Amino acid sequence: MQKKLQVEAIEQGSVIDHIPARQGVKILKFFQFTQTNEKITIGLNLPTKNGKSKDLIKIENTFFNDQQANQLALFAPNATINQIKDFKVVNKFKVQLPASFIDVLACPNSNCISHNEPVKTRFYVQQKENLKLKCHYCEKSFLRTTFNELD
Repeated sequence: MQKKLQVEAIEQGSVIDHIPARQGVKILKFFQFTQTNEKITIGLNLPTKNGKSKDLIKIENTFFNDQQANQLALFAPNATINQIKDFKVVNKFKVQLPASFIDVLACPNSNCISHNEPVKTRFYVQQKENLKLKCHYCEKSFLRTTFNELD
């Protein structure tokens, strides 16, 4: 007998699937989803077909724009977003890592001019695998794990 976990369907909103395990809570914090009154279902360390684990987030009445979907790629570069309307998937797309991020992350270099001048931070994606970003201003490169906003 096969056991299946049943999770309540949402009438409209978004389902973020294929989130690497242990990234779901970070995504909730980063997008401040815990500050909303919308119903949120989160699955942590769910089994996948390939034997690994993943996280999953369902959030009602919330839809991602392109910029938010790109930001999501910081945490889950292989995630898919399913847009739900009337309990049906009306759109499904994979997030894509953009070439740069503007005004999303603070530079880890405390000597960077972005900390003392009224400029929007900007990072260029240098390496997609084991995400590495380069600051536009100080030109230093940092691994994804260096950024406080992503922890």
